[in-house]
Amino acid sequence: MNNDTEMIMTEFILLGLSDHPVAQAIFFWIILIFYLINLLGNGLMVLLIITDSHLHTPMYFFLSNLSFLDICYTSSSLPQALLTCSTERTTISFMGCMAQIYICLYLGTTECLLLAVMAYDRFVAICSPLHYTVIMSWRVCIQMALGTWGTGFILTLIPVVALPKQFCGSNVINHFTCEAQTLGHLVCGDTHFSDIISFMNGVLTLIVPFTFILVTYLRIGLAVWRIRSDQGWSKALSTCSSHLAVVGIFYGSAMSIYLRPKSKYTTDKDKMVSVFYGAVTPMLNPLIYSLRNKDVKQALQKLFGGKGSRY
Repeated sequence: MNNDTEMIMTEFILLGLSDHPVAQAIFFWIILIFYLINLLGNGLMVLLIITDSHLHTPMYFFLSNLSFLDICYTSSSLPQALLTCSTERTTISFMGCMAQIYICLYLGTTECLLLAVMAYDRFVAICSPLHYTVIMSWRVCIQMALGTWGTGFILTLIPVVALPKQFCGSNVINHFTCEAQTLGHLVCGDTHFSDIISFMNGVLTLIVPFTFILVTYLRIGLAVWRIRSDQGWSKALSTCSSHLAVVGIFYGSAMSIYLRPKSKYTTDKDKMVSVFYGAVTPMLNPLIYSLRNKDVKQALQKLFGGKGSRY
């Protein structure tokens, strides 16, 4: 495309579901409820893990990181989605749009890596229980957590550097928020290089950690297969089932969005799936862990004045 058709964007217009005002109003309340449940559930999970000494273990340390991460992740996009649904014409500055994209990419990438670290923690707990406290010492846990957050930041820089900065024609984004793939439709010129970089980054942030998790749980499954007692099976199932559920929901929805063939247009279905992906998965995490975890239930009883016993 010629240079005279290129534009210096100062702001973008977010469409949301403006063509369907009734659906947009309903969607607003659904997202608001999900967001409030996410803040309450993940916030309560962080509070429980900090205040209850029985939850001061590596597993809950990483879980508190996940809950804090989900609060940040949803807060980086859902307020914008709510604003888009509640106003007739929603605009966002160029810098605000870029910041939203990069923050969401960073937090999403970090969550991919954190789930892989949590799988390794479960692997050590089941396959090397006698050496667990040595392998997963507090020093190691802190280093792994810091490494996860740091690596997520480095991996986010890859698509940031490759993202074109020139835009053509309309400044209308057919979405509730600034979303990287949707913004890519407005980019001028040849996007072949940036598409390759984005795909490679998707492999690094989604395929590699997911493969690591699959291999880890395959080894866990082989170890559990050798357990002859019902008690051992039950302990292994309670230890891993919650994390497996979260992994299935998170990676399944993320891969369906970011690893599918790039489309030139964004449909209303794509927009809603994308927002639900950023709202439903973080909301379900604390519910999955609390409903299937005896320690968390007992910590809740203790926090709210119950007399639940741990023994």
